[in-house]
Amino acid sequence: MCQHQPLCPTAESADREGARLVAHHPEQGWSLLCNGVLLFEDTGELLPDGQIIAPHRPNGSVVTAA
Repeated sequence: MCQHQPLCPTAESADREGARLVAHHPEQGWSLLCNGVLLFEDTGELLPDGQIIAPHRPNGSVVTAA
């Protein structure tokens, strides 16, 4: 259970990536969030219930100034 104030978003919340880091292993490409979500460097996620969230990178559109 999260002890942070304010509480971290739950794993079921749309803003689940806003939870605080508990473990960070950039050399392995993953981080564990306070809510139990494994966040991968490709932006994929593994939720505590085993559900897989596919990577959700920006579409790569480039906006340039005129």
